[in-house]
Amino acid sequence: MVSQTIDILKNELPLELESVVLPDDVVTGLVLVDIINGFCTVGAGNLAPREPNRQISGMINESARLARAFCDRRLPVMAFLDTHHPNKPEDPYPTHCIAGTHESNLVPALQWIEKEPNVKIRRKDCFDGYFGSIEDDGSNVFVDWVKNHQIRKLVVVGVCTDICVLDFVCSTMSARNRGFLRPLEEVVVYSAACATFDIPPHVATHTKGVLAHPQEFMHHVGLYMAKERGAKIANQLSFSEQTKA
Repeated sequence: MVSQTIDILKNELPLELESVVLPDDVVTGLVLVDIINGFCTVGAGNLAPREPNRQISGMINESARLARAFCDRRLPVMAFLDTHHPNKPEDPYPTHCIAGTHESNLVPALQWIEKEPNVKIRRKDCFDGYFGSIEDDGSNVFVDWVKNHQIRKLVVVGVCTDICVLDFVCSTMSARNRGFLRPLEEVVVYSAACATFDIPPHVATHTKGVLAHPQEFMHHVGLYMAKERGAKIANQLSFSEQTKA
């Protein structure tokens, strides 16, 4: 039944995926959204997968490979890490990714980036990394990162496709359209390096206060809405020298 619904969704909301070339004559930045244990490592917390998940595993592998390609080229990388204080819940979700815990740290496959000179780590306490980058004085760490590196093209990957990734993309597109992110011109979401969680309808029906969240369905919706906001959705990335990202 779910697979039939997904087929109907994809027919009604067809999503054109693109092969995107990352030019070597402009600066391209990479943003990694919440690829942390609390969302990606089996059994790591209230919002972590309960069992191995192919979409999440694929997202981790592709994100790590892409991060390596960017670091090898000394291109700017920014990683958002969902991190909360115990006395500041994030409704409607249960307690998760508390500061100082294993949950709020990068997955093992990406921990190496913390030592890379071209990588900026930003802990955030909200869905949206754009708003999570706002400092007490009103400055924005993400905006400054884009401007300082003169980033013209941005690649976005991570979790969850339809929540934190989408929220960040929407805010970034709005900021770009308002001229707040010059010289940023283009935002690309790489579908193979994005993932979301899975709560099948039959599970939600028998769990109080839980909404159904079929993984493949919501992944498609997240990508579709990002494209609707003006982002490109790529199923393949390559650098202009034809070295695959």
